[in-house]
Amino acid sequence: MILQCNDNGIKDAYEIIQKGGVVAFPTDTVYGIGCDPRNKDAVNRIYKIKGREKTKYLPVLAYSKRDIEDIAFFDKISEKIADKFWPGPVTLILRVKDKKIEETLDLKDKIAVRIPNHPCILALLEKCRVLIGTSANFSGQSSFSDSSELAEKFSGYDVLLDGGKIADSCESTIVEVIGNELKIVREGKIKSESLA
Repeated sequence: MILQCNDNGIKDAYEIIQKGGVVAFPTDTVYGIGCDPRNKDAVNRIYKIKGREKTKYLPVLAYSKRDIEDIAFFDKISEKIADKFWPGPVTLILRVKDKKIEETLDLKDKIAVRIPNHPCILALLEKCRVLIGTSANFSGQSSFSDSSELAEKFSGYDVLLDGGKIADSCESTIVEVIGNELKIVREGKIKSESLA
């Protein structure tokens, strides 16, 4: 099912997620695929759809920093990065706080989190508060920035929220603070010099 990124589409996508569904959506980086991070069956479906190994953890998108504070612990440096770059293409690796999400995602004390900067996914997150937000692609293959290409080549999800073509598409930068040092896990749109 393909839905428009309008009030009705967002409402329908939210209801599908509540029932354990999997939704594809546009973000400010690439098209993502997500579900309720506390629903084990839905999380397992995402691994299956992507053909992704369970050893690769799934990141979580949130509507606000407050929502992330409910599920993870900020250190001072991570908090500064969040305040400067969110909403935007920086993913932070933090210590996980939410025991249910830790169990469902089979996490080892850490969780990758981000607030995306795209009106469609933010409207959905305003209802859901948090969502799995991994790239909508088959593991090891390139991500999609165009909804029509995604609809043609990628399947297994319940709904596609159609946001057209994402302008200036690229991956997010993944950062972890270890001690007082920044570890760049993946350099994406935001360069390490900007973070330093």
